[in-house]
Amino acid sequence: MYSIGLDSGSTYTKGVLFDGENIIKKIIVPTGSSPKTTSREVYESLIDGVDKTKIKKVIGTGYGRVSMDFVDKKVTEITCHAKGMFFLNKNIRTILDIGGQDIKVINISENGSVENFIMNDKCAAGTGKFLEITSNKLDSDIHNIDSLARGAVPENISSMCTVFAESEIISLLAREVPKENIAAGIIKSISNKGVSLLNKTDIKEKLAFTGGLAKIKELVKMLENDLNMDIFVAEDAQIVGALGAAIIGYK
Repeated sequence: MYSIGLDSGSTYTKGVLFDGENIIKKIIVPTGSSPKTTSREVYESLIDGVDKTKIKKVIGTGYGRVSMDFVDKKVTEITCHAKGMFFLNKNIRTILDIGGQDIKVINISENGSVENFIMNDKCAAGTGKFLEITSNKLDSDIHNIDSLARGAVPENISSMCTVFAESEIISLLAREVPKENIAAGIIKSISNKGVSLLNKTDIKEKLAFTGGLAKIKELVKMLENDLNMDIFVAEDAQIVGALGAAIIGYK
């Protein structure tokens, strides 16, 4: 038997086919302009070659879950991230999730349920969208800014507002500040935002980092230095929400 979890985020849609013990198939694609269409396409790809009678449930989560008219149930991403991370590492008690348009801190109990959470969803500051827009000013992107920033001294990016940060970066470039230092400064500003949100709640051992930005090693390193603690980053950090949805669907 199988279950399917679909996590439709503002930037990427993730899907997981789960057999109760293992991830059988995983898909990550850009959400695009239609979360409903993209979620359906991910679902169809996941069930390709699978006997539909063996699918127990399909669970939707993420911002785009409201448009999923074909799923059996819709669950908040907070709950799904807790379930997914607890499955991957039962020692985790706090999750920092940086998505395309928000930052979440989730505290989970010893049995993997949500104890409390806090989130910044009023502004794109410190999110994937912030990184995408600011890195574009360096003729870079999210995928290679990590290597651009590696080993560089972070230039101070004082504004966390995306629009003002863009202007600040343009001024830095005009002053011929090295792109490497600006890239490191952008990542450092995201780390600062994550730390700021973490400091508004209890940081319980052990801390995990999820979301697409968890793949940026320089960001992980800065967070660890700023927090003075090790951070767990799962190999499948970007699909934790989809995995959690699939786990809920399997029960």
